[in-house]
Amino acid sequence: MQDDLSFCLTRPTDVPATEGLQAWCEQWRQLAAEHHDPVGLALRGGFAADRVGWAFAAGYQSALRQLIQVNGGTVDDHELLAMCATEAGGNRPRDIETRIVDNGPGGATVTGRKTWTTLGSACTGLLVVGRVEDSGAGDRPSLKIAKVDTHAQGVSLVEKPPLEFVPEVPHVAAVFDGAKAGAVLSGDGYSDFVKPFRTVEDTFIALAVQAWLLREGRARGWPRSFLESLTASLAGLAALAAQPADAPATHVALAGALARTNDLYQQADALWADERDAAAERWRRDRPLFQVAGKPRALRAQRAWENLGG
Repeated sequence: MQDDLSFCLTRPTDVPATEGLQAWCEQWRQLAAEHHDPVGLALRGGFAADRVGWAFAAGYQSALRQLIQVNGGTVDDHELLAMCATEAGGNRPRDIETRIVDNGPGGATVTGRKTWTTLGSACTGLLVVGRVEDSGAGDRPSLKIAKVDTHAQGVSLVEKPPLEFVPEVPHVAAVFDGAKAGAVLSGDGYSDFVKPFRTVEDTFIALAVQAWLLREGRARGWPRSFLESLTASLAGLAALAAQPADAPATHVALAGALARTNDLYQQADALWADERDAAAERWRRDRPLFQVAGKPRALRAQRAWENLGG
C-alpha cells in the first residue's frame, strides 16, 4: 500500500488522453500484467485515467478481482469482467429467474435475461447469477455464478443508450439462450458475490476516483491540505478493502469513509469552479455519478447499526 500511495504522490502527472473504450481496455490489460493487488490496480488505474469514466472502470474491474480472489478464484491478466445480476424484478434472490443447468460432462449452460450490465460489451467474460437445481426449496433459491464468455454462442448483448454522466462507460442488456459456461464459481452466488459486491464496488471505485483526483490536484497545484486529505482518505479506504465485506463494522466504517468522500468532492467542486478545460467540463458533467445508489447505501449503514445493536 505504501508503494501505491507513493506512486500517486510522486509519479509525473501528465497522462496521455485515452480516447475510446478499446484504448482504455488495452491500457487496463497492460496495468493488470504488472501483477498489482486489487487495491494497487484501483489506485494506479485511477491515477492513469484522464477522466472520471476511466477511473470508474478501473475501480469496477479491481472490485471484481477482489471479490473473486476473496472467494478463492483467480483472474487472468487479459480478462475484463462484468457482473450480470439485475433482472426485470431486481437483483434479490427471489428476483433471479436465470437458470444455470449442470449438463454433466457437457458442462453447465445458462438461460435467462439480465437488464443491466456495466462494461458488458467491452468484457471478455460475464459473471452471471442464476438459479441451480432444487432452487425451489426453502425461502430463497440456491444461486451460483456462471462465468460465460461474452462472445459465446447463445449470448446476445443489447447496448443501452449512454448515460448523461460517464457516457464512455457502456451498459448492456444480456440474453443467454443455453449459453455454455466456462466455469461455475465455488461459493453461494448471492451471499458470497452479489450481496458483498456493492460494498466492494463502493470501496474500490472511491479508491480509483480519488487517485484520479489526487493526480489532477497535483497537476493543477491545488492546496496541499486538500491533497493530504485525499491521501488520508485513500489510506482509510485501502484499510477497509482488507476487511470482510459482509461485516456490520465494515459497513459502518464505509459509511463514514463515503461521507468523507462526499466532503472531498464538495471541496473539489470549488477547486474546479475556475477551471475551464475539458477535464473540468467532464467533472461537472460526471458529478451526478456520486449520487447514484445513495438510498441503498443509507439502508446498508442502518442495518449494520441494527446488527451491532446500536
